[in-house]
Amino acid sequence: MNINPIQLFDTESSTFTYILVGEDDKSAVIIDAVDHHWERDLAHLKRLGLELAYVLETHAHADHVTAAGKLREVTGAKAAVPAGCGIAPAEVQLNDGDIIRFGKDEQIKVIHTPGHTAGSVSYLWRGNVFTGDTLLIDGCGRTDFQSGSSAALYDSVVGKLFKLPDTTRVWPGHDYKGQSVSTIGWEKEHNSRLAHRSKEDFATLMASLNLPKPRMIDIAVPANQNLGVRPEERH
Repeated sequence: MNINPIQLFDTESSTFTYILVGEDDKSAVIIDAVDHHWERDLAHLKRLGLELAYVLETHAHADHVTAAGKLREVTGAKAAVPAGCGIAPAEVQLNDGDIIRFGKDEQIKVIHTPGHTAGSVSYLWRGNVFTGDTLLIDGCGRTDFQSGSSAALYDSVVGKLFKLPDTTRVWPGHDYKGQSVSTIGWEKEHNSRLAHRSKEDFATLMASLNLPKPRMIDIAVPANQNLGVRPEERH
């Protein structure tokens, strides 16, 4: 059995999508799907003979529209989302410490990791942590919109994620430098924004970034709070 996540990439938003396969080799979940790749993702599932149990979101994204609603419609999977993100149509609202069960005996632990957004979560599965926009490889998500907080993000990473075993593999929601996976141990020692930095220093750093507003935010956030269905598509 291969317990490695299947990692897929969207070049337009530099977003990673992940498919996790259960030990029974029949059940799967998908994390952070992108709207214009739903057919690609569905083809992967069909090719591997997988039945999709859940579509998971790490947060309500601002830079792309999710395919969660479409995949749910096509496969019959349930949508499971962070309770603090205002994604009302999802069947399952997730809180810190919740366990998502699928397949034979698969368990995904929900870790509430606010900071990028107030509701952001990470997912822990078989020594792998899917960190969304909270912890990136040698970086982190921005904290200047969507109820973001540099103090909350620092506590999420240093107080929760960095407490995981050093060998835990880190699978981020984005990467802009051609990287794909890291470890908690490496990030604790080398992450240029967070390693060996005080909360005060981190807050100063994040406040100085002066990042442009995400191009898609006004479209993406409302759509993503409806599992990717845009207002003009609603019946």
